[in-house]
Amino acid sequence: MPTSDPLKPVAIVTGAGAPRIGNCVARTLAQRGYQLAIHAKSSHVQAEATVRELKEAGSKAITIRGDLSKESDVCQMVHTVVEEYGHIEALVNSVGIFESSVLEEVTADDVLSHFNANTLATFLCCQKVGLQMVSQDHGGSIVNIGDWSIVRPYGDYSAYYSSKGGIPTLTRSFAVELARRNPCVRVNAVLPGPVLFPEDMPEEERKAEIAGTLVKREGTPSNVADAVLFLLENDFITGVSFPVDGGRSIYSE
Repeated sequence: MPTSDPLKPVAIVTGAGAPRIGNCVARTLAQRGYQLAIHAKSSHVQAEATVRELKEAGSKAITIRGDLSKESDVCQMVHTVVEEYGHIEALVNSVGIFESSVLEEVTADDVLSHFNANTLATFLCCQKVGLQMVSQDHGGSIVNIGDWSIVRPYGDYSAYYSSKGGIPTLTRSFAVELARRNPCVRVNAVLPGPVLFPEDMPEEERKAEIAGTLVKREGTPSNVADAVLFLLENDFITGVSFPVDGGRSIYSE
């Protein structure tokens, strides 16, 4: 039997173990009163630590482990969350990989691994969690995490961009498909800009990225998490892909 508070919404956040955007989203939703299911594939220890912190702060949270490019793992995740909480109001798809390789060295396996992590996993989660939301009278809300730079790709990331480029189309498609079955189900996406630069990024590249924004500063995971929360809770927005990029996608010096 579910052990949750039936009056509080439940959110699944995928790829939320490591201290990056997904983890920040999970913490933001917990502060908002959501009960959490925090998914991680390889960062399970960090996910468990986050759950302990959230519980100590008075939130309800569990961890989920699995490879979300596998249909069986996604189905098991949905089953576990419904068994624990009884309902699902929100899904944030932040799982993914981001690996560089010069075009001459990209292999079919490289492309496939990016599509599995960045496209297929998002599709399966939208499908399986979305249909659970369809079965609920009050529906639910999904937010996918994409990338602003699919419109202006950098070099040496051809496999990554090919996989992330599908997120806006996937988002629109599921917004239509799920709303046809239950108009209370919405699907949107956030497209982050320069947020959380790699630790080994050269300083000159970092400065160039910041200079390429209109606001002339690096974004934070909280900027993205706040946008996710907005899209989850504004019930008259669906099918949109919302850049959170400091103007990077429209500005060129």
